[in-house]
Amino acid sequence: MSFSGHNPRKRFGQHWLRDASVLQHIVDAAELGSDDRVLEVGPGRGALTERLLASPSAAVHAVELDRDLVSGLQQRFGSDNRFSLIQGDVLQVPLHLPNGSLASKVVANIPYNITGPLLDRLIGRLDRPVDPAYKRLVLLVQKEVAERIRARPGHTSFSALSVRMQLLAHCSSVCPVPPRCFQPPPKVHSEVIRLDPLAVDQRLDQSVSRTVESLLKQAFLSRRKMLRNSLGSVAEPSVLEALASAAGIGLEQRPQEVPPPAWVAMAKSLNRID
Repeated sequence: MSFSGHNPRKRFGQHWLRDASVLQHIVDAAELGSDDRVLEVGPGRGALTERLLASPSAAVHAVELDRDLVSGLQQRFGSDNRFSLIQGDVLQVPLHLPNGSLASKVVANIPYNITGPLLDRLIGRLDRPVDPAYKRLVLLVQKEVAERIRARPGHTSFSALSVRMQLLAHCSSVCPVPPRCFQPPPKVHSEVIRLDPLAVDQRLDQSVSRTVESLLKQAFLSRRKMLRNSLGSVAEPSVLEALASAAGIGLEQRPQEVPPPAWVAMAKSLNRID
């Protein structure tokens, strides 16, 4: 293999994960079986790829943006017929394997500057979830983003993103990843998270999803305000009071205090009176 002369590139957000313990935590969290086809985003020099190919997985398909890493990856893993690689932007290239099949699980060291768009592509949005959904995603992300994704109501990190992600998937932490685990070390702390997308029969109806999204946008635009004020345009005060009460929401609450199921309950009630 040859990666000679290649240095990590800041514009690609390249920080090589080199900690063996964290790498193993990622593979263990993916729980790969012989029927799993893995999509790896940003393999870099292949530290994680090597462990994925050492698992029982049926295939590992990698997407790498940096052209200068592609030949080294091909030299290192090209002899394994379970390995395939495409060069390009993960937000734009097709994500299916060379044989046309889709990956069942995703393992990704996400470039932090595209976290939002990449989550949209891999998981989807409330009213447009990825279909078919991946069985599991194990993602290395910035710690701040991980905390927002898995935060519980009342926590300072709880946000509209928390509600959206928790209505799309079961979200949990795998392990913290301090800067020293990378070369070169980033300026921020990171975390590995596991996302298990909800089954089709657990997803929200599109009309409910759209209403939830509308409520979240209004409420979290003024997250310090009581819901009585931030949602004042949704309905007449007496109607809003009744809707909120039926959903178990107090209008004196702030949006970060309201759990995802309560947003859904209020959205359903709103849809019934429209």
